[in-house]
Amino acid sequence: MMGDAFNLAGKVAIVTGCDTGLGQGMTLGLAGAGCDIVAVTRKTPTETQQKVQALGRRFTAVQADLGTLEPVERIISHALDTFGKVDILVNNAGTIRRADAIDFSEQDWDEVIDLNLKSLFFLSQAVAKQFISQGSGGKIINIASMLSFQGGIRVPSYTASKSGVLGLTRLLANEWAPHHINVNAIAPGYMATNNTQALREDAERNQQILDRIPAGRWGTPEDLAGPVVFLASGASDYVNGYTLAVDGGWLAR
Repeated sequence: MMGDAFNLAGKVAIVTGCDTGLGQGMTLGLAGAGCDIVAVTRKTPTETQQKVQALGRRFTAVQADLGTLEPVERIISHALDTFGKVDILVNNAGTIRRADAIDFSEQDWDEVIDLNLKSLFFLSQAVAKQFISQGSGGKIINIASMLSFQGGIRVPSYTASKSGVLGLTRLLANEWAPHHINVNAIAPGYMATNNTQALREDAERNQQILDRIPAGRWGTPEDLAGPVVFLASGASDYVNGYTLAVDGGWLAR
């Protein structure tokens, strides 16, 4: 049955940065499809936990700052101690710094690259090693950006990191596909989250953005639930190294 291909019952997913916004939307999508959740956040994700448990799924949290590599092995160990295995990794945690490229600081460069790219790679590496030791394969889903495809302005380290995410997604898919590990990415478009509140409250800028989106609206965290379940499930077993834009048609304009 085709519906069975999207069923994630009994699977265990590690999701980074899932206490609010897009991360929470994807987490609830995975839980709704049957996943138990290992949440990796800087603060206790109480709301996400309550919502996941209301769906009848198990939930555990690891408080960690992925600006360094210190938490990587701790995350894997916690997942194994709690649930005994790992099946899915969603690399959602990220940050952004805004300044003109001519004035951009080394600190703002390093903080963004370390979280958005360096930690993503080494957490993926650790999870892939676990997948291989389990002999079961697995799914890794990276969160890219419209700026994986476009240059943007005033966010040089963010653009560099998200362009790197697209490239790494391809490379890791190439190397790990023989181990039945699928590595893909989702590139969200303009989403209605806390990060874009200022843009949405600026009437002129808000209208400029809406005029560019064929769907005529901002995306929501719920819009990522279907794509992440697809990429986490057996339905995507022959999808490797692809970055899926969930953008209401922004890139097609």
